[in-house]
Amino acid sequence: MFIPKYTDIITIENLLATWENFIRGKRKKKDVVTFQLQLADNLTLLYRELQSRTYKHSGYSAFNLSDPKPRNIHKALVRDRVIHHLIYKELYQYFNERFIFDSYSCRKDKGTHRALDRFKLFAGKVSKNHTKICYALKCDIRKFFASVDQEVLMKILECHIEDREIKWLIGQVVKSFHTTDIGIGLPLGNLTSQLLVNIYMHEFDMYMKEELRVKYYIRYADDFIVLSEDKSYLESLLLKIEFFLKDKLHLSLHPDKVFIQTYAFGVDFLGWIHFPHHRVIRTTTKRKVVKNMKWYPRPETINSYRGLLGHGNTYKLQKSIGISNY
Repeated sequence: MFIPKYTDIITIENLLATWENFIRGKRKKKDVVTFQLQLADNLTLLYRELQSRTYKHSGYSAFNLSDPKPRNIHKALVRDRVIHHLIYKELYQYFNERFIFDSYSCRKDKGTHRALDRFKLFAGKVSKNHTKICYALKCDIRKFFASVDQEVLMKILECHIEDREIKWLIGQVVKSFHTTDIGIGLPLGNLTSQLLVNIYMHEFDMYMKEELRVKYYIRYADDFIVLSEDKSYLESLLLKIEFFLKDKLHLSLHPDKVFIQTYAFGVDFLGWIHFPHHRVIRTTTKRKVVKNMKWYPRPETINSYRGLLGHGNTYKLQKSIGISNY
């Protein structure tokens, strides 16, 4: 798999194909409807700007979500989101083939549930089928999206992408956003951000797997966990992790979200507390489910939570909110 040239992907036909992919599930959105009213003119203008390299990414509208913790989401204009989808479509397969197996965020055939199953498998192996002690080093990166160094990210991309115009287009998207510091941060809400942070953290994944030879390692976005029967090994590993993240990626661990815990005592990972023979849902996740199930929730919400709660010991919770299958 290789990354195509700029001239091969910047065509009217590809923009139309990208548009058809983009509007799935969004056909009734006001800004999408407005853009589609003059679709031919809008896509033609976009195509000409891309051809002449005069395209510039517009600003963002920001709003807050609680999921359950507060998150600041930045939404781009429709024309720019079409570009995000175009970049994602052309880059995803190339990079996905290079990511490690145990990176689970924003990847096809991965996701939270597969990460949870992988954790259970690893914990069973380390604990010798729950007969030996198993320690878990759990870490969370502080202000992950807001801390990505754009210069470091572009240097990583340059190792993979030769076409100068492809790098220029990605640079237009990357530089369209920054936190209080120029050149720092990626916006939560961009489709491209989901891929770019995985590319960024792939450097860390390779350090863990190839240089440190860590066997039982799982990462989901900015959450990652390492399992071992040796607590002192995990303590020494933590020092190396902190140094690499700070030195190479300019990231730091969240001081309140780093711990070494025994599997028997319960390990908090991806919304669940894991024990040798069962897992229970995290209290904050439980509260969110109960809140969202009030006042006649939509069928898709019910189905989503039924799927989520089916991955742990949640019979009482399912019964209390009226979605028990038993």
